[in-house]
Amino acid sequence: MATPLPHTPAADARISELPVVVIGAGPIGLAAAANLTRYSLPVLVLEAGQSVGAAMREWGHTRTFTPWTYIVDTAAHRLLASSGWTAPDSEIPPTGAEIVGQYLEPLAAALGDVVRTGARVVAVTREGMDKSRTVGRAERPFLVRVQAETGSVVELRARAVIDASGTWQGANPIGAAGVPAIGEGEAREAGFLVGPLPDVLGRDRDRFAARRTLVLGSGHSAANTLLSLARLADDVPGTGIVWATRSRDHSKLYGGGDADQLPARGDLGAQVRTLVESGRIEVVESFLASRLLVRGDTVTVRGETPGGEYDISGLHNVAAATGFRPDLSLLSEVQLDLDPALEAPRQLAPLIDPQFHSCGTVPPHGHQVLGQPDEGLYIAGMKSYGRAPTFLIATGNEQVRSIAAALAGDHEAADHVELELPETGIASVCGAESVGGASCQIAPDVQLSGAMA
Repeated sequence: MATPLPHTPAADARISELPVVVIGAGPIGLAAAANLTRYSLPVLVLEAGQSVGAAMREWGHTRTFTPWTYIVDTAAHRLLASSGWTAPDSEIPPTGAEIVGQYLEPLAAALGDVVRTGARVVAVTREGMDKSRTVGRAERPFLVRVQAETGSVVELRARAVIDASGTWQGANPIGAAGVPAIGEGEAREAGFLVGPLPDVLGRDRDRFAARRTLVLGSGHSAANTLLSLARLADDVPGTGIVWATRSRDHSKLYGGGDADQLPARGDLGAQVRTLVESGRIEVVESFLASRLLVRGDTVTVRGETPGGEYDISGLHNVAAATGFRPDLSLLSEVQLDLDPALEAPRQLAPLIDPQFHSCGTVPPHGHQVLGQPDEGLYIAGMKSYGRAPTFLIATGNEQVRSIAAALAGDHEAADHVELELPETGIASVCGAESVGGASCQIAPDVQLSGAMA
């Protein structure tokens, strides 16, 4: 049973005595709490799901390509080690479920009752002010409206807010123009659409076995689904696989192979390449989906290609690994400065634009880039990348380390940001199309909570 939310502090409480509210109890949200705790700052972590890492559990069957050394935050490691915890030393990258069980759950236990599950943040604002009022905003505490699992609503006052809620719940539509394709809603209601990382070999096996599935997208989430479907096809004849990408060159997903500093990431692309070259996967390039047509027990996805209109017919499933976008509705009454294209903090956007950056080429960045016009408000983790798919959890750990230092007044530590990321072995692993593609870090806030927070 979730711990009850605290009562709203008295109105005359000093802002500096109020907690920092962290939205999302995924890897980045909990790392933020660990860093704030290191500075002895009061903190409250609010997670919409019924457990920490709730979104990550949804793709828990998927193995990431990131080894533990890039996942565990330094402050979190220090806190856990004090209770006798030992970091996993396996060279095999963990699954989402392993990250939750071996890292997030122990970390939440070490943090104690500051972590509250079943607490969905529905709005953030300034006490007594809507977003149109600017004078005196910094002298007002943040007001965080929270809906508890019982349905009751409470309001909490906070000195600062770190939104690390991820983007897992904001999957992009199939339509190539950024809006749902015509008929997409009908196809969803009829049960033809599945999420970006279905459990093909486990929970969802029956819906894919001896069925024809279209995988849309050119990121690593798409690659994982393609590989799982191929393994299923080895066991169950009649399992068909179609892969459609918006890009003219699907080979971008093959990656850097042996040159990739993350062997699992390089191997992922190499396996897909082998399947394509062997003819086991049907490939449709430069495909811009525009309409879904339900026809009895199958669905047809219609789109435009350089050769004209093209139908992919006889489908029983459509797995849309088309990327994610941030839910900004809970921040509608605070003042934001976001890039109009990526919906990421304006200063961060040019550093992460997937047209120019891959997972391993994003420079380190911290509080100065992530802070918003409303002083004390930060967007971190996968959500800070907006629609860009190039997020790695190590990047988020450095983000929240810097933010915590800034809130604690440790300006030297806050301004000094360092980050060593593994190179992909190619100039760009994601490519321009991946603004609508899947995340480079399998989870979207491996972050994914709150989601791949």
